Amino acid sequence: MSLVLDPAAQDLLFREARTANAFTDEPVTDEQVQAIYDLVKYGPTAFNQSPLRITLVRSREARERLVQHMAEGNQPKTASAPLVAILSADNEFHEELPALLPHFPQAKDLFFAERPAREGAAALNAALQAAYFIIGVRAAGLAAGPMTGFDFAGVQKEFLDGDHTPLMVVNIGRPAEDAWFPRSPRLEADQVITTV
Repeated sequence: MSLVLDPAAQDLLFREARTANAFTDEPVTDEQVQAIYDLVKYGPTAFNQSPLRITLVRSREARERLVQHMAEGNQPKTASAPLVAILSADNEFHEELPALLPHFPQAKDLFFAERPAREGAAALNAALQAAYFIIGVRAAGLAAGPMTGFDFAGVQKEFLDGDHTPLMVVNIGRPAEDAWFPRSPRLEADQVITTV
């Protein structure tokens, strides 16, 4: 069985795409970021909770502050990427639920009145949205360099607040010629899929 999506698009989004480690100096525009978000916002989340929040790090001063919190091996990548996004989970996402889930506004208080329930839901669903975001960056013809090698508490204190939990930092731009590490192996279907 073949997939409906054109093979070239499949390659762009999955087979040929890898984590970029180096970028050209071509800027990433606000219009490109808006187009990416306008696509990925349609990815599903439970109760349409949409807890992902994106902090764009554009200024030199903000970039220097962020680089200090990156793991040593990630510092040069983050310092030189055309655009860096901090992806976080909004643990107060439930405040938006009456607008996002108008047919079930009581979900806000019925399921998410307690902070621990919100934190668990926000972490899972924002992680889903972070994956959509990476695919959206690829769909825009750009490359993404997602990283979790950083001081989470430091990034939260420097850029976020107590209601937002950092998930990852994503470097974004056009890939440089030497952007890619060799492709790592993947598991085969029979190692992953079980039928019961």
